[in-house]
Amino acid sequence: MKKSERMNQMLRFINQKQQFTLQDLMQEFQISKRTALRDISSLEELGAPIYVEYGRYGGYRLLQHMQLPPISFNTGELHALYFAMQALRSFSSLPFQATFRTIHEKFMSALSDKQRQDIENIKHRVSFKHTEQIKDSKNLEFLLMAAVQNVVIQIEYQNGRTTEKDKSSRSSISTPRVRTIQPIALYAMKGYWYCQAYDLSKDAYRVFRCDRIISPEVTDIEPLAHIKELNLQDTHSLWEPSRHAIPFQCQIDEVGMELFQQEHFPSMKLEESKEQTYLVGSYEPHELDFIVRYLAGYGKSIQIVKPARLKDALRQYYLDLLNHI
Repeated sequence: MKKSERMNQMLRFINQKQQFTLQDLMQEFQISKRTALRDISSLEELGAPIYVEYGRYGGYRLLQHMQLPPISFNTGELHALYFAMQALRSFSSLPFQATFRTIHEKFMSALSDKQRQDIENIKHRVSFKHTEQIKDSKNLEFLLMAAVQNVVIQIEYQNGRTTEKDKSSRSSISTPRVRTIQPIALYAMKGYWYCQAYDLSKDAYRVFRCDRIISPEVTDIEPLAHIKELNLQDTHSLWEPSRHAIPFQCQIDEVGMELFQQEHFPSMKLEESKEQTYLVGSYEPHELDFIVRYLAGYGKSIQIVKPARLKDALRQYYLDLLNHI
C-alpha cells in the first residue's frame, strides 16, 4: 500500500476510534513500530489534532473529530467494486429496490476516462455467468430490516406442497399457513432468496423461501434474547430437525463433495468414517420429493446407504424420467 493511501485510511481509522495505541496502528495496517511512529508524525503535519498520553495505560487521543476528505478508490478497489456489482445483474428482487442499471450508471459516471476504459476492457475479457432469479421476492427489504432490528413478525407461508385438491394438476400451490418468526439473515442461492429465522410456531430454526412469504406484519411479541446476536453462519450450527425428521446417509465421492460445497442446506453435512466420506442429514416427511430431486442432482457421485425408502424413491424418480424419454 502506498504511503499516501495509508495516510488516508489511517485518518479515517483514528477519527473513528478517537483513542488508539501504536499497537493498534501496527496491527490494523501491518506496519512496524518505526513506521507507525513516522506515520503519526506525518498525520500531525497534515493537521491531525493528536494528543499523546504517557504512562502505563497511555497512547494517543484525537482531540476532536476531523473533517475528512472524500473517499477515493485505487485501481484495484475500483475493479473489485465492478466485479461485485455483477452479482446484482441476476436479481430482479433486491433489498431497498436497488437495481444494477442505476448503480452501474452512477459508478461509471464517477470514473475518469482512463478508469472507464479499463472497466470496458475488463468487460470484454471476462464473462459473468449467473443463475437467473427464478421468482420475485417482494418482501426482501421488510425481512432484512426485521432481522437487523431484531423484531418478531407474523407471515403467511406457502410451503409449495401440493394439496389433495391440486394433485390432478401440475400446480404446486398450497393454502398459506400463518407462522410467527424472528428473522436472522437473508441469503441468495440457485436463483432464490432464503430467510434464516427462528420459527416461534415450531420452536425451531427454519429456512423460508422469501418468494413464498406473504403479507408479513410486525408483532408486539418480545424477541428472543438468544437470537439477537446470531448471524447467518451461526444458524447452520443451530439447526435442529423435528422429532418426525428422517435421517439419511449417502456415500459420496470427490465429485459429489464439490457439488455439496456448491449447494447444501443446514440439515446436511459431510462426515468421514473408515476412509469413506458420507453425506448425512435429515429431512421432514413432507420433504421427500424435495430431497429426492436434490440427491438426483448428484448423479453417480453418491450412493444412498439409508433409509431404504429414500433409495426406492430415488430409483422411482429415475424410472419416471426414463418413461418421459
